[in-house]
Amino acid sequence: MDLEKQLKEIEAMGNDHVGSSSDTPLKADAFDLSDIEKIKIIKGHVSEILNTLGLDLTDDSLKGTPTRVAKMFVNEIFGGLHPDRKPSASTFDNKYKYGEILVEKNITLYSTCEHHLLPIVGRAHVAYISNGTVVGLSKMNRIVDYYAKRPQVQERLTMQIVKELQEVLGTKDVACIIDAKHLCVNSRGIRDIDSSTVTSEFGGKFKESEVRREFLDYIKLDTEF
Repeated sequence: MDLEKQLKEIEAMGNDHVGSSSDTPLKADAFDLSDIEKIKIIKGHVSEILNTLGLDLTDDSLKGTPTRVAKMFVNEIFGGLHPDRKPSASTFDNKYKYGEILVEKNITLYSTCEHHLLPIVGRAHVAYISNGTVVGLSKMNRIVDYYAKRPQVQERLTMQIVKELQEVLGTKDVACIIDAKHLCVNSRGIRDIDSSTVTSEFGGKFKESEVRREFLDYIKLDTEF
C-alpha cells in the first residue's frame, strides 16, 4: 500500500478506537533488548525524525533532546510495558471483617494514546468488595499507574486495572471508572478542549444495579478539605 493511500485511510478512520484484546499487543521478543540498548536505538530514531523536520540538533537547546526522549520513553511514560516494573500487591486478611464497598477515587492518571502518542490525562475511580482479603490503598494507585504507563486505549486500560485487581484479591467484585481527556482530540484534529472520555468495567457484584449505583454515589461525594 502506498503512503498516500494509507494516510487517506487513517484520516477516514479518525479517532475511532480499533480494538484488539484486553492485553497490550507485544511482540514475542519485546524484552530481548536491555533498557540501555532500547534507549540507544530510540535515540537514533528520534534524531532522524528531528533532522527530517529540519531542526538543527547542534543547537544547545536541541542537542540533548533525542537522549531525553529515548530515556523518557523507556524509563517513564512507557515503563509499564516491562513486567519487571509491575508493582507487588501484597494482600492481607480482612481481620476487621469489613464487607462493604471500598473505593479509591480520583486517582491521578497519565497515559499515552497509542494512535498518536499524545497524552491521556484524567482520573480513575477503583472499587472492590473484599471476600476475605484486602490490599494496601497505595497499591491500587500503583496498579493504575503501571498499566497507564504504556501506549493505551482507554477501554483496554480500564479492563486491565480491573483484571489485575481481581487476580490480586481473588474476587470478581472489582470495578473501575476512568474519566480522561485525550490530547489527540483536545489539541489536534477537532480540537475540542472541553470533551472527555468516560469508560467503565464492572465485575461480579458491581454488575448489579444497586451495587453499581452505590459505587457511583461514592464517586460524587465531596472530599475537598
